[in-house]
Amino acid sequence: MLALLLASFAGSFITIAFGIGGGVMLLAVMASLMPPMVLIPVHGVVQLGSNAGRAALMIRHLHLPALLWFGIGALVGVALGSALAVNIPGALVQIGIGAFVIWSVVSHPPAWMKRWPVVTGGLTTFLTMFFGSTGPLVATYTRSLGLARHGYVATQASLMVLQHALKSLAFGVLGFAFADWALFCAAMILAGFLGTLGGRLVLNRMSDARFQWALNALLVLIAARLIWSGARALL
Repeated sequence: MLALLLASFAGSFITIAFGIGGGVMLLAVMASLMPPMVLIPVHGVVQLGSNAGRAALMIRHLHLPALLWFGIGALVGVALGSALAVNIPGALVQIGIGAFVIWSVVSHPPAWMKRWPVVTGGLTTFLTMFFGSTGPLVATYTRSLGLARHGYVATQASLMVLQHALKSLAFGVLGFAFADWALFCAAMILAGFLGTLGGRLVLNRMSDARFQWALNALLVLIAARLIWSGARALL
């Protein structure tokens, strides 16, 4: 429990300070300490709370049009993810997302991610039902908007709130017993909010250029780990 609380604190600190990374890191820690059957639903609720606190603190910087169009696609994505009885191999999803994120960093973000946010919202929300944390993929879309660091963090957090809220609702409809994990989730969310408060101090002291460099570096590291984990699972 202590390790998970520290991971929640560190994950939120990293996410608000550098724009990405905390959700994937927390998922990795939770995967090593929690039962597999509860991992994705509980991680979704914790991330919902953590991102909600981050979005509330940065709400005046939110780029609202991105949230509206992304949300329409997310509704379609969560409906498909809940209704289709498919088993997408997690290893292939990891490799695919990792390769896509690295490509988007070393080149320009794909034009369709910015032009068709409905498609982006639908695809990433569909994948999160099976993979758990598509933050790096959503960050590719948010990065394509060309926002300053505060606008990026506010918009990314709001997009993730929407995505995790829909995912949690879907798992609730499918019968997951969230009440059994309510106190645990509340403690994790509180630890995450404290991490957000600390990470915001770092964000305020950082220039936009340094923020963009740190964001790209973290995206590449996260993507490399996703590819490595997926390849190891396949082999």
